[in-house]
Amino acid sequence: MKAIVTVVEKLTSEAHIDIPDGLSEPEIRQHIVDQYNSGEMQFEMNIFQADFESICAKIINKRP
Repeated sequence: MKAIVTVVEKLTSEAHIDIPDGLSEPEIRQHIVDQYNSGEMQFEMNIFQADFESICAKIINKRP
C-alpha cells in the first residue's frame, strides 16, 4: 500500500526596502505594491516563518 501525502504550508519571507520620506500611508502602500509588481523587491532567501495549514493523504491500494 502507498499513500500520496499533501502538506500545505503558508510561507512568510522578508524583504527590506527603502521608502522615501514624506509619503502618506496610502502612498507607502502603493510604493510597496509597485516595488512588488515590478520585481524590484528582493526577498531574502531564508524563510522567515512557515505556518502549517493542512495535511491530507490519499491511500492507494496496490492489490491487483
